[in-house]
Amino acid sequence: MSETDPFKSVSDYFEAQPEKTKQRLLELKNCIVKVVPNAIELFNYNIPAYTLIEGGKREQQIMISGNNKSVGFYPHPTTIEKFNEELKDYKKGKGSVQFPLNQPLPTDLIKRMVKYRLELLQK
Repeated sequence: MSETDPFKSVSDYFEAQPEKTKQRLLELKNCIVKVVPNAIELFNYNIPAYTLIEGGKREQQIMISGNNKSVGFYPHPTTIEKFNEELKDYKKGKGSVQFPLNQPLPTDLIKRMVKYRLELLQK
């Protein structure tokens, strides 16, 4: 693997993570797939991505990432805005939220966010 393209697949990405990060990424993936069983897993911008609708472009995908302190969830700015109050205890970006590894993953909230994003895309 080169420095500019360190991972070739989602599996490579998951396997390269510390064990706790890997487990949290798998939990995030499971939340997405429970809501959208036919989500297509891809590798975009060197991180795992899930297309929620057939042929979904980057802005129609949910991406996830991890490091040794947190996992990142990138649903879209409109989704972060909608759930802003429920996400107040987490570090957020315009279209992302970081869930610390030392806290339980809010799986119910994540599933509701995925469902909301899917509903927006289906309109």
